[in-house]
Amino acid sequence: MDSILMQRRLFLYNFRNLRKAKGRRETYLCYVVKRRDSATSCSLDFGYLRNQMGCHVEVLFLRYIAAWDLDPGRCYRITWFTSWSPCYDCAQHIANFLRSYPNLTLRIFMARLYFCEDRKAEPEGLRRLHKAGAQIAIMTFKDYFYCWNTFVENREQTFKGWEGLHENSVHLARKLRRILLPLYEVDDLQDAFKILGL
Repeated sequence: MDSILMQRRLFLYNFRNLRKAKGRRETYLCYVVKRRDSATSCSLDFGYLRNQMGCHVEVLFLRYIAAWDLDPGRCYRITWFTSWSPCYDCAQHIANFLRSYPNLTLRIFMARLYFCEDRKAEPEGLRRLHKAGAQIAIMTFKDYFYCWNTFVENREQTFKGWEGLHENSVHLARKLRRILLPLYEVDDLQDAFKILGL
């Protein structure tokens, strides 16, 4: 496990929601684990992780939380803020994990969408992850603000978004929404565009 708080420069560099983020090869994952007791919740842990040699950060977190020996009679909510969306293999691991722990809900807010150039499996991985019950979304200013105040050694400086943060969030959210649309809805949209001559 890394230090609980992330350095400002590290956060700003790795979580910037650029459309093309060349050179950013590591994935960072900020997390909050809560136990839900009826209408209230109790925070159990928070922090951040990054990829380790030969192991993606999502798998590291799943190993970490599996070691907790979660009480099957209680409900847990895990929230992730990640610098990249999961690759296909990690999405599969997460989906399988969620099926093994029906008392656990997972929300994932992503700064950027990851697509491996060698294969186009990542969209399918995101669809399977969504189907397994994970709530997935693109980070907005509100999410960056929360991360800045929760996970970053900010020295009481207020979070200031960068130029293009909102536009890139909207662009990526639309892209994610298209990925998560059921295929028949995509076909319907394509047919509608053809009819309209678009």
